[in-house]
Amino acid sequence: MNIVLLGAPGAGKGTQAAFIQEKYGLAHISTGDIFRANIKGGTPIGKLAKSYIDAGKLVPDEVTCELVKDRLTNGEVGAGFMLDGFPRNTFQAEELDKFAHVDLCINIDVDKSLLMDRICGRRMCSCGATYHVSTLNGATTCAKCGKPLYQREDDNPATVGARLDTYAAQTAPLVDYYAAQGKLFTVDGGCGTPEQVFAAIAQELDKHIK
Repeated sequence: MNIVLLGAPGAGKGTQAAFIQEKYGLAHISTGDIFRANIKGGTPIGKLAKSYIDAGKLVPDEVTCELVKDRLTNGEVGAGFMLDGFPRNTFQAEELDKFAHVDLCINIDVDKSLLMDRICGRRMCSCGATYHVSTLNGATTCAKCGKPLYQREDDNPATVGARLDTYAAQTAPLVDYYAAQGKLFTVDGGCGTPEQVFAAIAQELDKHIK
């Protein structure tokens, strides 16, 4: 079972990917995680990616496609894979079709105003914990490890707005691309808890697995 996860920044793709991986054993392939690891490590590709991400733009197609192709070709995928953050436009989707088969595209749909609130209100900890200002009650340290919380540099209104506009212009057309192939399933990611959203996704995945 090979799936593509679609959804704007802040839609909850990472959370749903974790649920899907736990239940179905699919390899979670997140281009965002790969780029962030390279950025943290100061690698050449990481520095290049950071220059685009900081400006609210997308990493060039050629770089991203090669990275994903190498991962799918040389890495373990077990029962199948789940792509998170790729493809981001129809060019990437067409390239993906050349070296891999996609069974289903799950589109997590969330209103833009809610996305802005989710991302700009996000606070991070170096231990990996994530919070939202609405639940912190003024706290500035992590409830798990006590370390100071911080806001990612690109989690500001101007950059977030640019990222969402870029998504709408380049990535949203993928909804039509996969709908035309009869592979699209859209779920409301702004209504209910993450667990409720996953229940709807799992119901759809079970149909395809059977």
